[in-house]
Amino acid sequence: MGFTEFLIENILRFFEAAGYWSVMILMALESMVAPVPSEAVMPPAGFLIAKGTFTFTGVIFFSTLGSLIGSLISYYMGAWGGRPIVERFGKYLLLDKKALDTSEKFFKKRGDITIFICRFIPVIRHLISIPAGMAKMNLIKFSIYTIIGAGIWNTFLAYVGYKLQDNWDSIVKWEYRSWIDIGVIVVVILVAIYYAYKLYKNFKKEKKDE
Repeated sequence: MGFTEFLIENILRFFEAAGYWSVMILMALESMVAPVPSEAVMPPAGFLIAKGTFTFTGVIFFSTLGSLIGSLISYYMGAWGGRPIVERFGKYLLLDKKALDTSEKFFKKRGDITIFICRFIPVIRHLISIPAGMAKMNLIKFSIYTIIGAGIWNTFLAYVGYKLQDNWDSIVKWEYRSWIDIGVIVVVILVAIYYAYKLYKNFKKEKKDE
């Protein structure tokens, strides 16, 4: 068993053991400032749809519910605490202040529709709910845009995972699958180094500002 196959098998075991709640919780974290990419959550869920463990209805419902819950938490972080609370506690979740600035400018420029558009934009989609809360955006409109945008994005990623499972046997038997393993290992190492560096940089900056 190659590294990629081993990694995916263990992710799937976790999802099978935790059920739909794991999808909901991880997508809630994804919609906040936590470094949990939807691209690592929804395809495995789609994989389990193809296996018959999950259903499309269940996956889309719970993933979108999670996206809404996480977005609402971020919304109220912005509405009640504003930038100070985000900048104070964001370092524990590797919040990039520049990314927050970009999200805030994007929201001010594009308006409410930004909540829908940013569901399809990496990094910004993790943060866009905060400036929406700071601007006291209408909560019903915010929720509707979030549900529609997250629903479309989650459905797309789940479908990708669904189709991946259909072709899994061919991928596993592929002559050059070892190159996929190497690529995945390199990406995992680079991501770990990046997050370790960001965490170190955030705490170093905080100590310097004291």
